[in-house]
Amino acid sequence: MLHRKLQSGIRTAFIVAVAAVSVAAQASNSDLKLRFYKPASTWTEALPLGNGRIGAMVFGGLEDERLQINESTLWGGGPHDYTNPDAYSHLNEIRQLIFAGKVDEAEKLSENLMGKPKLLMPYQPFCDLRLHFPGHAQATDYQRELQLDDAIAETVYKAGSVQFKREVFVSYPDQVLVVRITASQPGQLTFSVAMDSPQDGTNVETTAKNTLELVGQIQPRQNPPFSWTGSWDQPGTRFAAILKVLPEGGSVRAAQGHLEISGANSVTILFSNATSFKNYHDISGDALGAARNYLARAAKHSYDSLRQRHVNDFRSLFSRVQLRLGKGQSTESTDQRIKNFAENEDPALLALYYEFGRYLLISSSRPGGQPANLQGIWNQDLRPPWSSKMTTNINLEMNYWQADSGDLWETQEPLWSLIRDLRVTGADTARVDYHGKGWVLHHNTDLWRATTPVDGPWGIWPTGGVWLANQMFDHYEFSGDREFLRQEAYPAMKEAADFVLSTLVEAPAGTPFAGRLVTNPSTSPENRYLLNNQPHSLTYAPTMDIELIQELFENCRRAAEILGTDAEFQSELQKTAKRLPPLQIGKRGQLQEWIEDYAETEPHHRHVSHLYALYPGHDISLKSTPELAAAAQKSLELRGDGGTGWSTVWRAALWARLQNSEHAYNNLKILITTSTLPNMFDLCPPFQIDGNLGGPAAMAEMLVQSTTDEIAVLPALPRQWPSGSLKGIRVRGGGKLDITWKDGRLTELRLQSDHAKKYTVSYGGLSAEIQLEPQTPLALNGALHQISASKAVQPRH
Repeated sequence: MLHRKLQSGIRTAFIVAVAAVSVAAQASNSDLKLRFYKPASTWTEALPLGNGRIGAMVFGGLEDERLQINESTLWGGGPHDYTNPDAYSHLNEIRQLIFAGKVDEAEKLSENLMGKPKLLMPYQPFCDLRLHFPGHAQATDYQRELQLDDAIAETVYKAGSVQFKREVFVSYPDQVLVVRITASQPGQLTFSVAMDSPQDGTNVETTAKNTLELVGQIQPRQNPPFSWTGSWDQPGTRFAAILKVLPEGGSVRAAQGHLEISGANSVTILFSNATSFKNYHDISGDALGAARNYLARAAKHSYDSLRQRHVNDFRSLFSRVQLRLGKGQSTESTDQRIKNFAENEDPALLALYYEFGRYLLISSSRPGGQPANLQGIWNQDLRPPWSSKMTTNINLEMNYWQADSGDLWETQEPLWSLIRDLRVTGADTARVDYHGKGWVLHHNTDLWRATTPVDGPWGIWPTGGVWLANQMFDHYEFSGDREFLRQEAYPAMKEAADFVLSTLVEAPAGTPFAGRLVTNPSTSPENRYLLNNQPHSLTYAPTMDIELIQELFENCRRAAEILGTDAEFQSELQKTAKRLPPLQIGKRGQLQEWIEDYAETEPHHRHVSHLYALYPGHDISLKSTPELAAAAQKSLELRGDGGTGWSTVWRAALWARLQNSEHAYNNLKILITTSTLPNMFDLCPPFQIDGNLGGPAAMAEMLVQSTTDEIAVLPALPRQWPSGSLKGIRVRGGGKLDITWKDGRLTELRLQSDHAKKYTVSYGGLSAEIQLEPQTPLALNGALHQISASKAVQPRH
């Protein structure tokens, strides 16, 4: 089973990477670079590196270089049970108040449903590496780059007549950060190295003439409520880092907590870090011992070996899919290209954005690590925005939208691991807070696997687990992995459905859809409606809940049928689904977001939760539900294009599903011109990773859409992309696709499948039914005529 094998971790991953050495032998692609001609002056100009556990931001400084470091398990707080034993005693009264239209009273009482505490814990910065190069402040010929397919940050400049070069990467096979510094003339490297941390009580000392060690422990902290960050009153996770300097020529000595290198020809710096985190309920690990072990293993390799192992591993994932648009790489700096995009719509910059999103997902989510949080794996703040946690009412899910179509299935393992944990803590919340079955998740979680409502009334949204369960089934539809379905997805799906079945309540007489089964209390994530001219969050049966639950019930039924199990459960799901309220079309022709056609507090709200069934769901489509698709389009028109970075991405994907290339592209343009920082990070504002990670999914949706039986090619190709190619993209049903187009027309399509498979392929009013044999490619031209391999029939008009 793929997902069980992934848990064997770093060693298995490296074996796979070695098998891909021929891929890594290819030269780096010059189109796959972020390029700058000055050092980073702010964190959002620095370049991100990561291996799913260690994150680093490289500033590329001259006299003073900074590498800001994270580790995915360094969080505030500690193991904690968030359940609220008093919640259930208030639940029925809140339900009755909502049914009676007394929502103001219900929201005041809803404070009693909050978790203990009601604010979650923050992801934390780990430390900084500081390199000081005397006399380099006035350097010339400066350039820094991030080579995406190598995952290496490079800084090059001249000081006097000497050219200096620094390479930095974070290795997944060897679990260390590596810095390599060279000079064009011998004996020219004289500099110092130090470490420090923003965490209180951290200690740094030299343990050998070429070694620094940093140790610390998260200390108690009181955070102001307005920061939306929880407080804690006990010491938490221990952490440690080790840095070793390996010079070639010259000398190195320890001096007052830092290291001084003199007259070296070249220098390799190895850095490792670790925490005492073992799992969400155990932080008793040996942080220093783990950091030492990582470094000792890495030190057995030469720099060339470490670099090659790293490149082989990274390219084995990154190179699977390639998008090419436009004429290739510009020599302009990346930040200038972003500034120019409003006037010069550079297709190659969007292709770079796509590839950067792939790069960031690989760098922030690998087997053995944590899922990508709101900032992926990168954070310099003790109180990061929204605690840099895992927000589950869109953001966490969006982080992984690209993983299936982008053939980055391994990056999903931390998400599946999170869900395994949430099934445990979510079962506690279901039992304690709701007296329900199964497992539940609300709109946020953290390292300690919180599943209760948090923050405020808008946090009472009990279908986060349903969304994640649906995402698991979508992975099955891409992979066809029955063992994953049997051991991972279906248990999570069934338990999520058990919670829904045990907590749905009947709408009473006198309410809309009396006698139907509804969620109560709930909300449409983060949005509010007007009732008696007052804004409110809480409601019953918001449209998104109905869409999520209907999809979950159908996914569970299909999964149980595939696995040959739970016939009675299937019947119960079908009967219950018929008692849910229908989707409604409001008076403006829009898909209604709430159980009643309320006026909106924010007509252009960033969330478009009620459009879930259009994307990423599948129950609304132009083909199968044209009236609902038209209503969804009206909702998008009323909401308008743009918003935050991630909401702009969601709108682009929704318009792509409606095959509206103009609006889909317009949202991508807005994404670049208003929501992209100088280093290409997404701007929410402030920085969030979800727009970066969701962007590739939206762009892929413009070029290829699929069900397990059908593939639509170039369904929303914008005129701004007249020519290009997309290679290696995955489609549902186990297929993999290459497409090439020129002058706005498909020129060639190549398709293969992991197993025997029949598809209907459509393009430009044509369709063709094809039969694929395992791993046997088939090629079609732009008229969908077969030009090689396998079996196909002539296209139909």
